[in-house]
Amino acid sequence: MPETENDFNHEHSPRMQWAEHAPAVYKAMVKLDAAARQGVDPTLLELVKIRASQLNHCAFCLDMHTKDALAAGESVDRIIQLSAWEESRHFYTAREIAAIELTDAVTVLTDGFVPDEVYERAAKHFEEAELAQLIAAIAVINTWNRFAVTTRMAPGHYTPGQYKR
Repeated sequence: MPETENDFNHEHSPRMQWAEHAPAVYKAMVKLDAAARQGVDPTLLELVKIRASQLNHCAFCLDMHTKDALAAGESVDRIIQLSAWEESRHFYTAREIAAIELTDAVTVLTDGFVPDEVYERAAKHFEEAELAQLIAAIAVINTWNRFAVTTRMAPGHYTPGQYKR
């Protein structure tokens, strides 16, 4: 079948409204998200959410978290450079780099573990309680990504602050 311009330009439909079909899971995720955010710097949290969403190819979450970050005053340059953070370290603080690097390691897990050196760098920048919260926040955004990608939630319709969790 030949491809046409319309094959590439249409917005896909969500496969399902999973929150409607699994409301207890959705409510638990909202509570888990709120608990994981406690004590994590909001700017750092949005960087982590954007980075994990980039790695997971979650367009819905990228739409949401880039808009939230911009609304909170994050710079366009830092958001754009996040996908190439290793070459753009000068855009971020050492603490942010440690969190971004940890996000990459926790999200991808290609070696089956988080390397000791990545964990140790993060541990140098975060007290244990902060690090525990950061790890929880990374795990939670990865779970949100998986729900959104699997159910094909469509990006482009989010308004900053729309989902007050």
